[in-house]
Amino acid sequence: MTTRPKTAMVLAAGLGKRMRPITDTMPKPLVKISGKTLLDWSLDSLAHAGVDKAVVNVHYFPEQIVAHIATRRAPRVVISDESERLLDSAGGIVHALPDLGKASFYIVNADTFWIDSGMPNLARLALAWEAAKMDILLMLADLQSATGHSGGTDFLMAPDGALRRSKGDPAGLIYAGAAIVHPRLFKDAPAEPHSLNAYFDAAIAAGRLFGMTMHGRWITVGTPDAIPLAEAAVAGALAESPSALNELK
Repeated sequence: MTTRPKTAMVLAAGLGKRMRPITDTMPKPLVKISGKTLLDWSLDSLAHAGVDKAVVNVHYFPEQIVAHIATRRAPRVVISDESERLLDSAGGIVHALPDLGKASFYIVNADTFWIDSGMPNLARLALAWEAAKMDILLMLADLQSATGHSGGTDFLMAPDGALRRSKGDPAGLIYAGAAIVHPRLFKDAPAEPHSLNAYFDAAIAAGRLFGMTMHGRWITVGTPDAIPLAEAAVAGALAESPSALNELK
């Protein structure tokens, strides 16, 4: 029986430099798409997946994020303060481990989101998670399902879901900014600035990095001119699947 993760790490501490001038006065996770902040897109997806507690790391304009989430009830939000020093993706997770618990947890980037088609993608990710054979399970998107993505692909997926780096192969898939990991992955890791990419490569070498292709529309918002594209994608996805309106509530 699969147990869905009850905790999540939301990576929201970045500087958002490419989103300037908008981010001259606010953190990127509070940029709104279709009337909802990027951070709330992430937190609403986690609540819909049954997550009880989300740890949100903050560094840039941290007081704005703290004030914004103060009235949220689901999931319960715990702030991981990186005001003094930005710890990057993996360092931020290591710093937050005491709040994340000893069971598997979600990792979600606060600058990407998705419109589900059918079963919520985070629920599908939980069903695909097998802690005995996986260190990390990534949610992936194909190029045709992506809006706002200007780069290439990240991974090639074998029939059993095992991943290797795609090196830009157009047949590959994009990391969609959501994953499940087990905290043992970070055993003895330093709470110093370092990236999750090193853990991806270590898991590939051990044959323990796996992926799941998401269903629906994946949206990334990297620059100001990506905002209208993202809003058009939301409108289009909702027109195709009115049931996805649940995600907007």
